[in-house]
Amino acid sequence: MDVSTLTTWAGATDYDLARQVLQRGVAAVYAIAFLSTLAQFPALLGEHGLLPVPRYMRLRYAQQQPIVWRWIPYTDRRLRMLAGAGVVLALSVVAGLPQLGPAWVPAVVFLLMWLGYMSIVDVGQTFYGFGWESLLLEAGFTVAFLGSDDVAPSVIVLFAIRWLVFRLEFGAGMIKMRGDASWRDLTALYYHHETQPMPNPMSRTAHLLPKPVHRFETLGSHVVQLVVPFFLFAPQPVASIAAALVVITQLWLVVSGNFAWLNVLTMLLAFAAIDDRAFGAVIPAVDAAAGPTATPVWFVVLTVLVGLLLLWLSWSPAKNLVSKRQLMNASFNRWHLVNAYGAFGSVTQQRSEVIVEGTEAEVPQEGDWVPYEFKGKPGDPRRRPRQFAPYHLRLDWLMWFLALGADDGWFRVFVVRLLEADRPTLRLLRVDPFDGRRPRWIRARMFLYRFATREERRATGLYWVRQEQFTLVRPTGMAPQRER
Repeated sequence: MDVSTLTTWAGATDYDLARQVLQRGVAAVYAIAFLSTLAQFPALLGEHGLLPVPRYMRLRYAQQQPIVWRWIPYTDRRLRMLAGAGVVLALSVVAGLPQLGPAWVPAVVFLLMWLGYMSIVDVGQTFYGFGWESLLLEAGFTVAFLGSDDVAPSVIVLFAIRWLVFRLEFGAGMIKMRGDASWRDLTALYYHHETQPMPNPMSRTAHLLPKPVHRFETLGSHVVQLVVPFFLFAPQPVASIAAALVVITQLWLVVSGNFAWLNVLTMLLAFAAIDDRAFGAVIPAVDAAAGPTATPVWFVVLTVLVGLLLLWLSWSPAKNLVSKRQLMNASFNRWHLVNAYGAFGSVTQQRSEVIVEGTEAEVPQEGDWVPYEFKGKPGDPRRRPRQFAPYHLRLDWLMWFLALGADDGWFRVFVVRLLEADRPTLRLLRVDPFDGRRPRWIRARMFLYRFATREERRATGLYWVRQEQFTLVRPTGMAPQRER
């Protein structure tokens, strides 16, 4: 008897199109993540950053992480080399090059991206403290074992990805039900579109929808997050329908907000439950013919071992899903595998914004202050929010948390960098009102923001209406240099 006939159970011959979407899509998100690192990491976390990595690496906790900086001292140049290599590897998968080789080649490429990006996330501190960082790491590790074009996609790996989507959706649903009462009484979306971290061009339109529509949105979110995920493990076509519902709800989140790559990556991962027949039924032009059927013994053994590893690591996350003290966006191991997810367990009902201003006047009057404008976060009330997702503007997101009272000490350094007119820092902003010159003073004021009503928009041209609350940082200047 041919030994390979005993392994045919392990190959999902009707998920070849799903594999293409998963591998190329996840790799595309990795490319965006590495490009974001190239553009922002040195100014935020580099040698002269707001929270410098060399200082962080002196901590015992940092030295215990499985990252490259344990053995190779961090420099901004080495960081750029690491992120640049990550971009190249990711784009090679998007182009389908590793998939043309043996089944182990895509695995090696994805594992290199996973290890490289983990070396970035684990020193990223608060600027990389988002659930979608661990989601991308877990997705990259799991998708690594889907094989190449010559072998059938692994059934074990496809179900591991469905388990990831289940934890992502069900965990988010449970954190909402256990958290804010507004999720339980279906009023959460009266506020969410307006108070979310970074609104996009459609957020105001979504916010101004009638309240019954918002209640329906909230109810639909509960159904898709608390009920639908169980059907991802059902036979076809039920699993494909469940995945389609996940994709549709995530599309609405893409349309109405800027959540980096969270929603895009969730949609991509949901394709692990969509078979080729479902593709063909929805898009007749797509070739839904049976994919490769080869299931080499070594590849089956490898995927079984990976499946057992992920199963063993699933105990704590599974307990967390049913725990009354459910953790949100937590990792239970240093490899960021089989994590806990969830978002917006509570909904802010008012939007506060920190407005940073500077002046060149030696003794400033009120009219002398001019604002720094950020790329994504609200500032100028006349400026319509922009679309940036799946790209992640890390400084802008941290400004939202700052307005809620969260600060790991980075904002004081940020003020100093503005006083120095530090070019890498200024490149993170949309507008430097001083064109590279050093201001004499910096201050920060807190405002309440709300979307303008339709009537206010027609009368004033404003997208936002704001009201000053208090001064967060009093006028601060650089200490005068002592004469030698």
